[in-house]
Amino acid sequence: MKRILITGANSYIGTSFEHYVTERCAEEFSVDTVDMTDPSWREKDFSCYDCVFHVAGIAHSDRGKISPEKEKLYRSVNTDLTVETARKAKKEGVKQFIFMSSAIVYGKSAKIGKRKVITRDTAAMPENAYGDSKLQAENGIKPLNDKDFRVCILRPPMIYGKNCKGNYQTLKKFALKLKFFPYVKNERSMPYVGNLCEFVRLMIANEERGTFFPQNVEYTNTSEMVKLIGAAHGKKVHLVKGFGWALKLLGLFTGLVNKAFGSLTYDKELSAYKEPYASVSLQKSIEESE
Repeated sequence: MKRILITGANSYIGTSFEHYVTERCAEEFSVDTVDMTDPSWREKDFSCYDCVFHVAGIAHSDRGKISPEKEKLYRSVNTDLTVETARKAKKEGVKQFIFMSSAIVYGKSAKIGKRKVITRDTAAMPENAYGDSKLQAENGIKPLNDKDFRVCILRPPMIYGKNCKGNYQTLKKFALKLKFFPYVKNERSMPYVGNLCEFVRLMIANEERGTFFPQNVEYTNTSEMVKLIGAAHGKKVHLVKGFGWALKLLGLFTGLVNKAFGSLTYDKELSAYKEPYASVSLQKSIEESE
């Protein structure tokens, strides 16, 4: 049995993964969590764990320019805390450290009507302090990787699932309140939280190291996702074409438009793994989420 320590109590990903392995493979894994907001975590003995799954961090919720204080907080929590945790894990004999990074290290989504496809050759170029804090954390822990300490970095795009926060909840509000919604042709890479949890399980079971890019088998269209959310509640949302020009104009004044309707995908080959992990389809994942 592998013992896993989730560093970041009450986080969405950490809690989801704990429930996932408890319900599906409790005979293979035992899971503990530690609250990183309590300084006493530094006194906790890591030596009994095979893997530390580090999900603690400050989420990106800013609009526009941020204050120097917030930028410092991103660096302190997302970068410095990650590196400190990884060093402690290595020092105390943990065999694997999994860090939850983000696709945000590649910058923003493409503007409406444009494509942005990330391949193995795409360089990380964060456009804000949050993305930079994640990338600097990656750079800080990579040198710790050696034959006895496996550093595994995950760069998922927008994660969604039951009780998730962020952009998915905004789309849900639209789905439940509107009868008509603009259709925009775009593509998004997204991992359903259940598929992501299976991917993390495989990372631990196979003792992986390196950088990985989990996503669903299918790309997601924002408008179609709204329609699927509505359908899960028995509500029909009609998608209306012809609003692209208006959204492009609105996008000149707010980044929220491109964030919702712009395209950002991982090349599917980039996310391929030797074992299947994304068995839940887009439609099924929306039904489970709702």
